[in-house]
Parts: sequence; C-alpha cells; structure tokens
Amino acid sequence: MIEQYPQALTIAGSDSDGSAGMQADLHTFFRRHVYGASVMTACVAGNSYGIHDAVNLPTSFIDNEFKALADDYQIKASKTGMLSDSELIMTVVKNYTQYDFGPLVVDPVITTKHGNVLLEESAYQTLRDKLIPLATVITPNFFEAQKLAEMQINDEADTKLAAKKLQQLGAKNVVLKGRHDDNHQTEVADYVLLESGEDFFLLDKYHATNRVNGTGDSLSACIAAEIAKGTSIKEAIEIAKRFVNEAIESEIMVGHKFGPINHWAPKD
Repeated sequence: MIEQYPQALTIAGSDSDGSAGMQADLHTFFRRHVYGASVMTACVAGNSYGIHDAVNLPTSFIDNEFKALADDYQIKASKTGMLSDSELIMTVVKNYTQYDFGPLVVDPVITTKHGNVLLEESAYQTLRDKLIPLATVITPNFFEAQKLAEMQINDEADTKLAAKKLQQLGAKNVVLKGRHDDNHQTEVADYVLLESGEDFFLLDKYHATNRVNGTGDSLSACIAAEIAKGTSIKEAIEIAKRFVNEAIESEIMVGHKFGPINHWAPKD
C-alpha cells in the first residue's frame, strides 16, 4: 500500500565528500531501513582535509523543497543539521511549523567536537530561541551543551544540571554527548534525560581514530530513523548509540586525513 514504508527527513547541507551532513544522514536512514527524503539548505565543497567552499541555497527554493515533500510524502520524523545563519534557521522553523513532518531531532551544530565555533552569535541566538523549542530530541556535543546551558561542565552533577537547562529551553528529551577529545580516555559517556524525568548514562569504549566524520549527524539521523519506525524515544537513543559506536569501531579507509565513520559496520 502507498505511504506504508517509514519515511524520515534530513534538513541539512550537502557535503561533497559524503562523510557528514546530508550524506551521512541518508547513509544512516538507508542502513536503518527507512526511506530518506531531504531538504538541502546549503552545499559544501570539502574533502578529508577540510572545507574549501560553501554556499547557502535561496530560502525561496528551500520553501519549495518543503512544499514538494508535504504535497506527496508522509514524513514520520525529521532531523536538522548545520544551519549556518539566522535566515536559514527561521526558514526551517517556518516550514516545519507549517507542515506535519513528525517529531524533530535537533543536532545543534554550534561547535566541533573539539570546541571550535561554527556558528556566528546572531544565528546561535536564533537557534536557541526559535529552533530548540521545537525539538523532541536534542543531541549537543559537550561544548555545545556548555554553550547552550551557559555553564561549565566539570562533573556528573554539572552534566545533569546542564541537561535540565536544555529542557528548560524547550527540548523535550536531551542526549548530552560526552567528551571524546582525549586519546588517553578509555570510554565515552553520553547522558540522557528523558521528558518523563528518567535519566541514565550510555557508556561505550573510546576508539582512538581520526575516522569520525559524521558521528553527530549519524547519531541524530539514527534517532530520527527509529522514531519514524515507531520506536520509543528511549530505545531510539539506545539504538543510535550502539549504531555509531560500531560504525566508529570498524574503520573504513576513505580519504587521506579525517575520514568518515563506517556505516556498513553496524548490525541491523
């Protein structure tokens, strides 16, 4: 029957090397047996050495992408990636609130996993005030959580307080990703705070590798894919954590420097 297959949407930029952004999202959707649709917001010219150029798409075209999908598809869950300026963020907010594209997973791309800032301050405020309140799940990395919660995170108590502050911004469920920028660490601890108040840590082995491009994209995409299939929020987060850890553990040698994770590695 038509429209019976689970469909998920990525709202993100296109990365020409396929390691992150929309491509990583679509790789993940495919591996989780979900049909992936896309609203492209920007195009990035890059490779394993770095980003060499980028351009935003016209907001009128982005509006038409949303409308075209709404007129034909039944999107069951969506996720956002990097939205580089306030105009793009507000265009996404306008369209997401206009159409029914299911629960929203927000990957708040503000800083890299090493703490380098990616988003200018005006865009950050728009993301914080307008997009995050729409989030069913938010998946900040350690540095993004500190920025959004406006506090330093030094221990477990700080982690839990920061997650509560993110809920106060409007996000229903929080996945606060642990630090993984120290080659001497042995594990990565992600903290989860659910809308119900239930909380827990997800622990996995730390893998010392530079093949980690697309980690955050794939985590949030996996959560969205599982939600689209009807999986509970808690189980979707747990599946996504396992998926990404297995994709990092089994390296794929593509590119010369900072390569992608291996989307073929995780078990179905």
